[in-house]
Amino acid sequence: MRDPEGCEGGRATMAVRARRERSCQGTESGGEMTLKNLMVHLDQAQRTEARLNLAVNLAREHGARLVGVFGQLAEAHHVGVVPVWPPEAYVSAARASRALFEQATGSLREAQWCDINRGSDSAVLHQLIHYARHFDLVVLGQFDDTVKSNTPPETVREVVLNSGRPALVVPYAGNFNQVGRYPLIAWSGTRESARALNDALPLIQSCTEAFVLSMATRRDEADADCSDAVRHLNAHGIQARSEVSVMAEGEGVGVMDLILNRIADRAIDLLVMGAQGSDFALPFSSRGSGTRYVLQHMTAPVLMSY
Repeated sequence: MRDPEGCEGGRATMAVRARRERSCQGTESGGEMTLKNLMVHLDQAQRTEARLNLAVNLAREHGARLVGVFGQLAEAHHVGVVPVWPPEAYVSAARASRALFEQATGSLREAQWCDINRGSDSAVLHQLIHYARHFDLVVLGQFDDTVKSNTPPETVREVVLNSGRPALVVPYAGNFNQVGRYPLIAWSGTRESARALNDALPLIQSCTEAFVLSMATRRDEADADCSDAVRHLNAHGIQARSEVSVMAEGEGVGVMDLILNRIADRAIDLLVMGAQGSDFALPFSSRGSGTRYVLQHMTAPVLMSY
């Protein structure tokens, strides 16, 4: 197994640039949670540069270290019956990825590029999950099923559900140079919902206003949960407004459409939501409908936690 801090071992390659400025004085913002170690997934897709630019902006804003992890699907080249790895196409793509990363991160105090150097679905997912476990936040791209993809279609879900770290998922369409100025928190009072809200605090700390959409099967539960969530945000100095929606059992997709409509209505630049197994963290969603639906139809970046 490779060391995600040094990206050493096997055939992994890296480019490291660091001016380490270590301190034992705690956080820089009076005790508020901060982001200091970020990872962004890189591949040969056209949208890689968009999520890389967002990751660079976040690293610059938070004074964080940024690690770019290159990984995509590829098949070994065969000489007769003997497989040869890595194939030239992979080597060329990795070289281009490294050049793009080094150019984009030139102004950062610490940046590092790594190559997971594997090509099968299972190996790519395994390595991405392993790397992700060692970071504060992982920046990933939405899967685009309209074009030939270089990554497994379940990459986002697998990383979110198995890494134990929050993921910031960037849509395959649109420009997003910053996030968190106008966040929408999809709140349901579940463990996953609470995890996502707290994981998002460093991203929304300086927001203009947060919007909490509380959903439950009973009005009294939704009102109480929503008020508690707003008070929690207020305690962190975040102004928040709220909306309560009472949903019937099994309205999973309807809930997702409500969330997506609110994103459009309020010019939301970040959706904060919890994931639960194969479903969104709502007690009334039909199993399997939520997470996949949002990841397929998202129009704004999504901070997703499990």
